[in-house]
Amino acid sequence: MSTTIPVIVRVLASSVSVAGKAGKIVRDVMSKGELGIVEKGKDDYQTEADRSAQRCIIESLSAQYPKVNIIGEEDNPDTEGDISSEWLAVDADKEILSIECPSFLKSVKEEDIVIWVDPLDGTSEYTQGFLEHVTVLIGISVNEKPVAGVIHQPYFKTLIDGEKKLGRTIWGLQEVGVGGFTAAPPPDSLVITTTRSHSNPIVEKALQVMNASQILRVGGAGYKVLQLLEGVASIYVFASPGCKKWDTCAPEAVLNAAGGKLTDILGNYYKYGASEGKPNKTGVLAAVNGELHNYALTRIPQELKDKLASNK
Repeated sequence: MSTTIPVIVRVLASSVSVAGKAGKIVRDVMSKGELGIVEKGKDDYQTEADRSAQRCIIESLSAQYPKVNIIGEEDNPDTEGDISSEWLAVDADKEILSIECPSFLKSVKEEDIVIWVDPLDGTSEYTQGFLEHVTVLIGISVNEKPVAGVIHQPYFKTLIDGEKKLGRTIWGLQEVGVGGFTAAPPPDSLVITTTRSHSNPIVEKALQVMNASQILRVGGAGYKVLQLLEGVASIYVFASPGCKKWDTCAPEAVLNAAGGKLTDILGNYYKYGASEGKPNKTGVLAAVNGELHNYALTRIPQELKDKLASNK
């Protein structure tokens, strides 16, 4: 890979490539039927797919970009034995390598980059068979801001030359745009997407005040943001501290690149520096554009915002 290409573009191109390999690992573990489920906490699970996909991503990217700080969801995944060479991604997506890097990112160095990895977003849904909700997330931040991201869907079905293929990779880069799918306008009526498995009275109150025509309850932050991008939903509301930085870094980057907006419930942006706390303590509020985001922000009662702010 040419070192004359700015490092941020090379990291994104490598991330697109390794996300596809991680997605195959996710499918292979499911096919074998031995998920190796570990309960990390209440409604918080880890599987062999989480552990193996994370090793694939982190070891592949670390080998190519040793100075980049990479933070993965799975603390201390099992590292006994060498990772199979077939899971080490050393290539890079050629389409990404050919794009023009935004001027403000051209001078970024490896050590300026923090990558947030969720190797299997929607683990609960994965174990329950809601496979369309599952995504692999790789978020790339510079100066605490998400500037690029990858969302891979291991179980997305496409027909290529009459043959069914599994897997789709969506990417976004600030000031460049998005690729891997066709964006669509929001639905004519107000459709909200929210959590499927982590609701509570505060989450429900935030939904009630939106006056939505429909509420979709699905798993995974990556999948919810894809619903926004593909015109299935208008706004993503989650008034709870359940998400983490690895859940939102890649989706925020891709959504921003498409003209959308993701903040906390108070309207503040999260910071994605290496020293930041991992929990997103004040929830998630995202929309396909600033107008819809502002609508949602103004609908949420101040008392609810105050309750979430007390989590800080």
